[in-house]
Amino acid sequence: MAGLATPMALRVAVTLGLPDRLLGSGATAGQLAVELDVSPVALGLLLGHLTTLGVVDRTSTGYRTTEFGANLCAGAGNGFTNLLLHLDSAAGRAELAFVELAHSITTGEAAYSRRYGQDFWADLAEHPRLRDSFDRQMTLRLDEQIPQIVANVDWSRFSTIVDVGGGRGTLLAAILTAHPRLRGHLIDLAPTAADARHTFRAHLLGDRAEATAGSFFDPLPSAADAYLLVDILHDWDDEHAHRILARCAEAAHPAGRVLVIEPVGGRRAITEMDLSMLVIHGGRERRIDEFRTLASAHGLALDTVTDLTGQRCLLEFRLATAAPCSSPAPSAKPVQRPPHHQ
Repeated sequence: MAGLATPMALRVAVTLGLPDRLLGSGATAGQLAVELDVSPVALGLLLGHLTTLGVVDRTSTGYRTTEFGANLCAGAGNGFTNLLLHLDSAAGRAELAFVELAHSITTGEAAYSRRYGQDFWADLAEHPRLRDSFDRQMTLRLDEQIPQIVANVDWSRFSTIVDVGGGRGTLLAAILTAHPRLRGHLIDLAPTAADARHTFRAHLLGDRAEATAGSFFDPLPSAADAYLLVDILHDWDDEHAHRILARCAEAAHPAGRVLVIEPVGGRRAITEMDLSMLVIHGGRERRIDEFRTLASAHGLALDTVTDLTGQRCLLEFRLATAAPCSSPAPSAKPVQRPPHHQ
C-alpha cells in the first residue's frame, strides 16, 4: 500500500506515450530508447515492471500493450491519460504535491504551492496547457453523471440559472436542452467561458444561454432564480468559500436558490478525495453541518439535501427570509457508486 513504484511507473509510462506506441506489434526497448531519447537500461527496468503489472507483454520481438494496458491509451475515452500525464496534465501534476502531505497535515494548508512555488490556480493561469487539461478533466469527470443530475432535480421550477464556475458548459447545456423555457448564464474565466460559448452554439442554445468571462469572487449577475455551484466549494478553504457564497447570496433575488452539487463528507465523499482537496487546494469535502454553518453567515438556510448520484449530493439553500421551498427536489434513485476518478 505504501509503495510508490507502481503509481509513478504508470505516470511515466503514460507521459512517454508507451501504451499507444506499443499497440499492435509493439517494439523493443532499444527501439523505444532511441525514439524517446531515454536510457535504454532504465527503460528496460520500467518495461519490466509494466510487464509485472500486466500493462505490457514481453514477446519474441519486444514489448506490446495488453488489452488491460490499452485502458491507458489516449483514445480509451476514460480520462486516465489526462490524470496520469505528470508533465502536461493539471491533475497529474497536482497529485505529485502529495509528497508534501506532511506539510498540509501540519499546517492545514495546501501543499501545491510549497512544491511548485505558487498555488494551483495561479499555475493554471500561467500555463495554458494546464488550464486546458483541467477543463477537459472537469468535463470528463462529470459527463457520466449529467443524465442523473438533469433527471433528479426539478429544474422546471426555475426560469433563470447562473452556473457559477460552470466550466465548458456541458451540464448547463444539458439542463437547458431538457427544459426549453429555461435560460442560463455561465460565469467562468475567459478561456473557459469561450469554450462554453462553443458548447452552447453546438447545442443550438445561442438564444437561451450566455457565457461571461469573470470570477466568482466578483459580483455575479443579479436576480436569477438559481445560482448553481458544481464541484466549486470543496476546492477552497473556508475563507474563500465564504466569499463565493457571499457573492451568490447578494446576487439572488429574495425567492432565489443557491444549489450546491458536490461530494458531501460522510454521505457521498470518499476519504481519498478529502486528502486530495487538502493537498491541492487547501479545501475538503465538507459535511452537512459545515455547509450549513458556512451558508448561515450569508443569510442562507439549508432547505434540502438530496443524494443526487453515486458521487455527489445536492444541497439547496434559500435566503433565510424566504419561505421554505414548497416542492423540494425529488430524492435520487439508489445507484451504485462508480469507480472514483479525480
